[in-house]
Amino acid sequence: MGRAARRRGRLAVELVRGITLIAATITMGLIAGLFYAFAQAIMPGLGQSDDRTFVAGFQAIDKAINNPWQAAGFVGAPVFTSLAAALHLGPDDRSSLAWIVAALVLFGVVLAITFRVHLPLNDEIQAAGESDHIVDLAAVRERFESKWVRWNVARAAFCTAAFGCLAQALTLFGGS
Repeated sequence: MGRAARRRGRLAVELVRGITLIAATITMGLIAGLFYAFAQAIMPGLGQSDDRTFVAGFQAIDKAINNPWQAAGFVGAPVFTSLAAALHLGPDDRSSLAWIVAALVLFGVVLAITFRVHLPLNDEIQAAGESDHIVDLAAVRERFESKWVRWNVARAAFCTAAFGCLAQALTLFGGS
């Protein structure tokens, strides 16, 4: 293989590495923004409502959020970040690797919180039934609200930190 062909090959690899890191950063940012919106606006807004509105409102939001766009971001963040890490394992430029791995670890915490806290709570509030037929709305809300809100703030912080790590990795990659 000639020098020009090797150069084109290296440029192609760099392009794929860059695109993958950009995709990881964007998807992580979207998910961090979603958790931030819940922490700063959605849950405080619902928190000011009566029990029936709170339960019905959250149930509706939970149903609406389960869609392909949200799934693409939530799945895309760890997939693209893992792929970016794998593509930065080579001997050439590893300056971004530590930041990418840190983002993966932080998002692992996000996943743990989501699967151990939020999804079970979401399932529980859905299983309570339609708000018009729940006998003790205050009890349903009491079992749900404070724990969900508290852990979402943590989830938002970890995901935002993961986004920051990927932004730093992207900065280092662009400067190399």
